[in-house]
Amino acid sequence: MDRLTQIEAFVVTASKGSLSAAARSEGVTPAVIGRRIDALEARLGVKLLVRTTRKLSLTQEGTAFLEQCQRLLTELGNAEASVSLGGVRASGHLRISAPAGFGRRHVAPRVAEFIDAHPEVSVSLDLSDRTVDLVNEGIDCAVRIGGLADSNLIALRLGEVKRVVVGSPGYLARCGVPQMPEDLAAHNCLGLVQQAGWVFNDKTAGKGATRLVKVSGEFQCNDGSVLHDWALAGRGLAWRSMWEVGDDLRAGRLVAVLEDYAAPPLAIQAVFPQRQMPLRLRLFIDQLKVAYAAPGYWERA
Repeated sequence: MDRLTQIEAFVVTASKGSLSAAARSEGVTPAVIGRRIDALEARLGVKLLVRTTRKLSLTQEGTAFLEQCQRLLTELGNAEASVSLGGVRASGHLRISAPAGFGRRHVAPRVAEFIDAHPEVSVSLDLSDRTVDLVNEGIDCAVRIGGLADSNLIALRLGEVKRVVVGSPGYLARCGVPQMPEDLAAHNCLGLVQQAGWVFNDKTAGKGATRLVKVSGEFQCNDGSVLHDWALAGRGLAWRSMWEVGDDLRAGRLVAVLEDYAAPPLAIQAVFPQRQMPLRLRLFIDQLKVAYAAPGYWERA
């Protein structure tokens, strides 16, 4: 029990951003939270949090441990619910947010399956490429791709997806195949509006290091699906996610280039504002995890 209490103290402190906020959430004093974290760090033999009078931040070890702890607590909650709730069925309303393109292909179908399996649950799905404010907008859960900017949110990893530079066979035959990222300067690159550049593996630095390569072209758009269509039409190269272009690559409508320089995959995460989830949200997140973890899911997507 002490170990679980220590882990819970660490997770809530990392999520809330301060000992005082964590203490208020748990109904204890900041000193109690501090002692629990001290005991956890002593038992593990590593520093998880760097605490100063002004701010609190996670160490590298703390960041890695936090994700595992969040998963552990969620699984524990699911296990308790499956036993204690018995025949109680999920009910109520869920508000889910997801990026527009990804949400259309990989969240909306899962919502339909979820409603079929849990007819007493209703769902509002907000598809938008803006970063929604979960707390102020009353969103129960958001599916996000990439790093988590708001440390006050709880995140659970659902999977990962990589991005590739693609072009049509006709475009590549006409304009040549780039052999390294610097070759993109001679190509018409179809980019998102206000996109700083495309990210590639930096082979000159350490493992996992990346670098940003600026690109330019005759067309930019704030809708990735339009860039995808233009790449299919042979108008240039595009930097797209595998979930979007996988079918085209298998069918030969697009060809991936610069794969040796591909950056590490991006995390797909479910983020929500509190640790205690209602059963309907637990079941929905579990359904996403199962679907995305199915062998070959992203290759088929």
